[in-house]
Amino acid sequence: MPRSVSQVTEFEDCAYKAWLKRVKRVVPRPAAWSTHGTSFHTAAEKYELGGREMAADEAVAVFQDEYAKGINRDLGVLNDPDLWMRANRGDGADDIEERYQKGSEQTRRYVEYVQDKAPVLWYVDDKPAVELYFMADFGGVKVRGYIDQVVKNKDMTNRVRDLKTGSTKSKFQLWVYEMALNQLYPDQEAPNGDWYLAKEHRLSRPVKLADADQDEITQRIVDMDQGVKSGDFPASPGFLCRFCDVAYACSFFRS
Repeated sequence: MPRSVSQVTEFEDCAYKAWLKRVKRVVPRPAAWSTHGTSFHTAAEKYELGGREMAADEAVAVFQDEYAKGINRDLGVLNDPDLWMRANRGDGADDIEERYQKGSEQTRRYVEYVQDKAPVLWYVDDKPAVELYFMADFGGVKVRGYIDQVVKNKDMTNRVRDLKTGSTKSKFQLWVYEMALNQLYPDQEAPNGDWYLAKEHRLSRPVKLADADQDEITQRIVDMDQGVKSGDFPASPGFLCRFCDVAYACSFFRS
């Protein structure tokens, strides 16, 4: 079975959480932050694939429509938003409204950023490299995923770009994407990656593949794959439990 970056990091954070979600099939508690992120990505994707001809107001409308559909879907799963996952101190309804406003503004500012900076997208088979699917081999383990964007550096090499509405960032993710891109397109060098930080309306510093231990990255993926196949899912109770969306079903959780 192909793996993904999120599966690897989830397994490393707490293998028992991975077991609850992917083997036991426990339904995660909804979180407005998740819908916020996916709706922003959808708006950015449609803007880019539309040749950047969409007006800012139109892109915002895409975000708002996707966000409303996502929230309504999650209310059908758990109709009390006070029981949802959230990071702020307000109630669930406040969190939903706050992220609607934030996401709308972030979408508008993303369009403004692209109009101002005009980043050049790489094209694959005459299509812009947006939500670019890949399937690559890491030590005999297949890893698949979608790269938000691949843009051109000034020297015409490729740069992996991940769009972030929150603050969580993983160099491991970018390094895996860079390694996969170089494996699949060896004639198109991809030496680095970065994040577009929607909260701050800017790019991060580049994350260079030269700084990565590629053997270690591959070994982490292999270890996760072997752990799953062996049925070894140890729990790692601690600080991250408070952010776990299946903690309500976990016998190791301490509130």
